[in-house]
Amino acid sequence: MNQNETETTPDFVRDYDIDATTLDIIESTLSNTRYEMDRVVETTAISPVIREQSDQFPLIADAKGRMVMGQFGSAIDTIIENSPFDWDELDDGDVIATNDPYMCAGAVSHTPDMLLLRPIFYDNDLVGFSSQWGNLMDVGGKTPGSMPVHATTIFEEGMRLPPVKLYKQGEIDADILESFAHNTRLPAHAEADIKALAAGTKAAEDRVKELCDRFGKETYLQSCDAILNRTRDGMINLIREFVPEGERYTFEDFVDDDGMGNGPIKLHLEIYREGDTVYLDWTGTDEQVPGTVNFLLNEKMFKMFTGVFLIMAFDPLLTFNDGYYDLFEVTLPEGTVIQPEYPAALGNRLPLMARQFDVLQATFSKLIDGFSVAGSYGTSPNLVYAGTDADGNDFQMLEILYGGIPARPGGDGLDGHSWWPLFRTVPAEYQEAYYPMTIDEYSTRPDTGGPGQFRGGHGITKVYTFEEDGAITFQDDRAHTYPWGVDGGKHGQTSEKKLIRTDGTVEQLPSKVENVPVEAGDKLFFSTAGGGGLGDPLDRDTETVAREVSQGLISADAAREEYGVVLAADGSVDEASTERTRETLRDERDELPEFDYGPLPEEAVLADQIATERREFNNRQ
Repeated sequence: MNQNETETTPDFVRDYDIDATTLDIIESTLSNTRYEMDRVVETTAISPVIREQSDQFPLIADAKGRMVMGQFGSAIDTIIENSPFDWDELDDGDVIATNDPYMCAGAVSHTPDMLLLRPIFYDNDLVGFSSQWGNLMDVGGKTPGSMPVHATTIFEEGMRLPPVKLYKQGEIDADILESFAHNTRLPAHAEADIKALAAGTKAAEDRVKELCDRFGKETYLQSCDAILNRTRDGMINLIREFVPEGERYTFEDFVDDDGMGNGPIKLHLEIYREGDTVYLDWTGTDEQVPGTVNFLLNEKMFKMFTGVFLIMAFDPLLTFNDGYYDLFEVTLPEGTVIQPEYPAALGNRLPLMARQFDVLQATFSKLIDGFSVAGSYGTSPNLVYAGTDADGNDFQMLEILYGGIPARPGGDGLDGHSWWPLFRTVPAEYQEAYYPMTIDEYSTRPDTGGPGQFRGGHGITKVYTFEEDGAITFQDDRAHTYPWGVDGGKHGQTSEKKLIRTDGTVEQLPSKVENVPVEAGDKLFFSTAGGGGLGDPLDRDTETVAREVSQGLISADAAREEYGVVLAADGSVDEASTERTRETLRDERDELPEFDYGPLPEEAVLADQIATERREFNNRQ
């Protein structure tokens, strides 16, 4: 069923008699609490993907399960609907746990993401919920890290926990936790991280109860409604001011492949507005694929992403929450890569998640007159290295890496940075201390960010020397397609992977591999894609170009050929030569495109290249 049913006006749309100061205090407290939740989890968990990289997301909801503060939107109603208990069977001290994407409509989008949900009671009345989910290191399945490339069903992606009460009236169900952890490769990590997530939800419960103590339960409940209403009013103003009526715009982009030779994979989006409602229709998107890149896109999550885009572009002080959901109507065709049918594999959905952001912002840029969108993002891959060391101890390292952030109106993209602003990289010192590896290099890839008046962020190269025999699994993308540039900005460069064996043999690897054997002394060169540029490169500030050449971020050749900047022997700008070079380049080039997709072949040719690469790689293994 397409998820585009009309919603009625929410019950929180009404007048309020809460004074503005009280409302601001409650809203600010909840905003600070979401960061406190994160901090509690980060300092309690033991897995580096949470403790060091912050791959966890908090949520605070009202008594009806609507997100008041958070980041990903709420699927509380779906979780309870798919549980063996009803709303009136929730008790103080209960904590619900699930990591099954199909049981929460994609609120968590692959099995390593564990979600904990705590109902919050005050004076025996339900006043809200707190939730926290985080990426566990392993939940079982056919490969370490539980993100196989060659899986064709979710049954191969590890242990799935349906919505159950992990805590009942404050007491943990040790049997459930032990059974789940027992089916992972890192049971101690799983247990500790799940308890850390529970602690994060408890921090929010404490703060909500303090607000009820201070202002009264009824004032708190009304404030939650008023916060939702205030966000909705703000979104209506943004829609009326910036999204024109009567225009329909579409955009398409591609994920390279599913890791099994199927690709490229098309995403197609149409956006238009009628009255105060914005319609987003994904009809025309490719059907689900056999491999693991399918992305079960939660409708509320996508509404959240859409609203966040408008808020961050035009009114960043506005709180994003579930308040504006009735203003967006979304069509997610079943059986497509963004609404796959059970039991499709979902483990490596990150390429599609990143690409739907690209498609969303590009379509809005065509729709909103005079608005220049950022270019296309590079990549955000996962890498798993696992094995048994010489002492017989099992090890398993999971890391998220980052590509270049696209250029943005008024500024360059960040080099090697996560799309999620609060994510961090795992320190090399941590990896070398806890895992049998040496990090030989962690550097910016020069000339990989798309040239433009504002340059796309460069990708990174990270070089690992493995000190024990083992196997590596990773998923990346943008090895065949390019992160596009906008309004004269040029495309970023693609990702690359290679293994250098101890005998000097060099093996080029595709962007998605599973359980590739490595031996002690082998080196992995892991290079991510750059981000797209924005604006005419010949309008870039010449002193900035010269400085980046001196810093090793761009080459002297790129300075001259892409930016028209000629440098003197001492590295300073040769103003006269630069002026002549830029004039010549302007005269010789074609009209600048709105979007620069790079030198892509025809889709059928690209599909053949992808299938051939996978077939040849499989034959070598």
